[in-house]
Amino acid sequence: MTTATADQGTRSGPERSRPPFEQWFPGAPMDATYGYDLDGLLQVSAPQPPEDFADFWRGLHAQARQVAPAPELAGYPMTAPAHTVHRVDFTSLGGLRLGGWVALPTQQPARVGVVVSHGYGGREEPELAGIPDDAAVIFPVARGLPSVSLMPQVRRPTDGHVLEGIESRESYVLGGCAADVWCAGSALTELVGELPLVFVGGSFGGGQGALALPWDSRFVAGALRVPSFGQYDLRLHLPCTGSGERVREHVSLHPRAREVLRYFDAATAAGFLTVPTLMACALWDPAVPPPGQFAVHNAARGATGERARLQVLAAGHETYPQETADGAVWWRGVHQLVSSVPG
Repeated sequence: MTTATADQGTRSGPERSRPPFEQWFPGAPMDATYGYDLDGLLQVSAPQPPEDFADFWRGLHAQARQVAPAPELAGYPMTAPAHTVHRVDFTSLGGLRLGGWVALPTQQPARVGVVVSHGYGGREEPELAGIPDDAAVIFPVARGLPSVSLMPQVRRPTDGHVLEGIESRESYVLGGCAADVWCAGSALTELVGELPLVFVGGSFGGGQGALALPWDSRFVAGALRVPSFGQYDLRLHLPCTGSGERVREHVSLHPRAREVLRYFDAATAAGFLTVPTLMACALWDPAVPPPGQFAVHNAARGATGERARLQVLAAGHETYPQETADGAVWWRGVHQLVSSVPG
């Protein structure tokens, strides 16, 4: 089995062997290892931050914390053993009204809050896998993404959402999406009171979390699966099937956009983390190239040491024989991470 948890020093035996990717993905458009093995991936570093990187992000966070989220709940026809589920709308930076869901404990007071993001496809409904019974959860959908945060002000993914506002760091959509995480946390605490927060997200959501977590002290841990937006020095040279390809093509035609992207590199941001993280990074991934994913984890590990835990996935954004087993390990790790937060 290729799944590894805990620290990097425990890797041995099957964890170091290469899965039979050619058998699993015979019609793949590319070698989605991009020539990296696990040892090589664990050496990928983050780009150096611009001199005012931290100041930019702290300023953006300060703006978002001034937003009154004004959450409004509505009924939602979903049952869960230990939670009551509601639809929620709340306000984020720029006055944008976003949609999502909230799940509130029914058997006991909430001990911890969890902000659960999503991939670039958005979210159709909440998923409570990995969530302890005593956690209050918000499932925000980021600005411009389906199904409940589509809006005329922001391009849809099919129309180039990832390029929205890329002309400047002040207008680039990924800054707004990070603010959506902070404002979702504010909406949840307005509903249930001040609680320690944990962030959980994958792919787009994983990158979103890496950008947002270092600047908000309310978040005490994060779980990021196949995080996007990592290591643009490499990412811009690696063809892929995900949103990164649109960015790569855009930068090839508009080189000045590279300077904007320096402020939105998830691996650079992860170097500013101070909280425990669980990350799942894939050896094979045609949508989010693995070196970008591992750069996020490696930067977190450089910043926080053994508090940065790693699960090595065989593949990301693909169906493969070990997918169910890898998923079970991931959700068990998320549950342990959230449960370990002191109330």
